[in-house]
Amino acid sequence: MKTLLDEYKKTKDLLVCIDSDGCAIDTMDIKHIKCFGPCMVTEWNLQEWEAPILKSWNDVNLYTLTRGINRFKGLEKALVEIDEKYTKIKGLDEYIRWANETSELSNESLEAELEKTDNICIRKALEWSRAVNVCIDALSDEEKVPFRGVKEALAEISKYADVAIVSSANRKAVLDEWEKNELLEHVNIVLTQDIGVKSFCIAKLLDQGYSRENTLMIGDAIGDLKAAETNGIAFYPIMATKEAFSWARFTDEVLANFVAGKYMGIYAENFIKEFKANLTK
Repeated sequence: MKTLLDEYKKTKDLLVCIDSDGCAIDTMDIKHIKCFGPCMVTEWNLQEWEAPILKSWNDVNLYTLTRGINRFKGLEKALVEIDEKYTKIKGLDEYIRWANETSELSNESLEAELEKTDNICIRKALEWSRAVNVCIDALSDEEKVPFRGVKEALAEISKYADVAIVSSANRKAVLDEWEKNELLEHVNIVLTQDIGVKSFCIAKLLDQGYSRENTLMIGDAIGDLKAAETNGIAFYPIMATKEAFSWARFTDEVLANFVAGKYMGIYAENFIKEFKANLTK
């Protein structure tokens, strides 16, 4: 298993790219429900309106078409709604400007902006993001396990295709979670946020000699679909709240069609329609 692109060589003609959080590993829900939303409530002292605010946070980040949105864009949406419905958020305009103009949505970019502006909302957003990371690190191994059917699916996929983890999550977290759950034995390469966005990672894999027709992205969010579409490759959805079903269907039915070159077209389009409908409320 490789973690560096310049060391990687394809071993099969087929390639399956797989997202991690919320797709293979059941960590997306727990990170938002236990960490992202509650840390925001604490940072901005929103306990008075906690229930509706947390429900809205989870809807935006987990159960609608914005599932998988970047944490800082998700925070922007939440703070705008809170400012309009519940209580004024000091310095919000500066944070919105940063979130829409920065070339990098990251703690490091926030730190640089804070040095320039000393804006209270930017300061609190940075403290929130740091608190979220601490909270996520404190989650137990028992709270970070694969969805039912993932291990079996990986074993089957690896018989016919190279397997790449393509994730926007932290590299160490991804490697730790996959290793502890004994999933890395079926993986050829791991590409995470330090390499680039998902569309870039897929493009670099295609440069290894895989044809677009022989490459598939498995993901749980619209961002995964867009990364696949940007590169002209197929997409198979792992549907929120229906993950075990999605993986079982892939192993029992979809994989054989992909291997036989029968996945693209109406067959794949129907899965995408089902995927979008599942996230539309």
